[in-house]
Amino acid sequence: MNTLLTHLREEKQTRRKGGLYHKTQVNLAYNSNRIEGSKLTEEQTRYIFETRTIGFKEQEAVPVDDIIETSNHFVAFDYLLDTADESLSNEIIREFHRLLKTATSAASKSWFNVGEWKKLPNEVGGQETTLPQNVENDMDKLNHWYHSLPEIGFENIVEYHYRFENIHPFQDGNGRVGRLIMFRECLKGNIIPFIINDNHKQFYYRGLKEFSNARGYLMDTCLSAQDTCKEWVKYFYGDLPE
Repeated sequence: MNTLLTHLREEKQTRRKGGLYHKTQVNLAYNSNRIEGSKLTEEQTRYIFETRTIGFKEQEAVPVDDIIETSNHFVAFDYLLDTADESLSNEIIREFHRLLKTATSAASKSWFNVGEWKKLPNEVGGQETTLPQNVENDMDKLNHWYHSLPEIGFENIVEYHYRFENIHPFQDGNGRVGRLIMFRECLKGNIIPFIINDNHKQFYYRGLKEFSNARGYLMDTCLSAQDTCKEWVKYFYGDLPE
């Protein structure tokens, strides 16, 4: 079947410029990093992807880690495409983290544990998360629940994200890893994926915080983001088969 995953892989292989792969790489890296505080602009992100250089001329200086993590995100997205046929696993999730955080300032700190589960307790939005000693077990339970579903749909993928963020298995970078997982699982399920725009991050955070009581906030935010990606897909490829 002529799926979106096939198209993106072909564009990745040929390094086609100006296509959906190109557009997705820039937009996903920019928005996902921006949500987490990156100072890079979308134009700077595009410049790094297209030229692999950092000649920003008169523009505001940005932290080196922002540049490294942007470049790393491009590599992580390629890994996403390469492994999208495989079942989601702890190994794949930890590899996302390793790829995203390699060569950053955090990577030199032993307690940060790049590519492995967190060593120290952390919070998200003032909420407690899974303690380090329980992460492996909680991640195993999460993946077991997910793979036991009779059919994985859009809402299941979003719920997985909510559960993943509650575990918060890494010392940092959980949001970026979690959003890569959502994109990957949509492609794997032949579902149009989505990119949470930085402009909608407050709706996104509210949706995560209130999901257990009112899942509609997060679902609506993700569906709205999916509508944008549907327009992109239609522009580049027309109407893909279901």
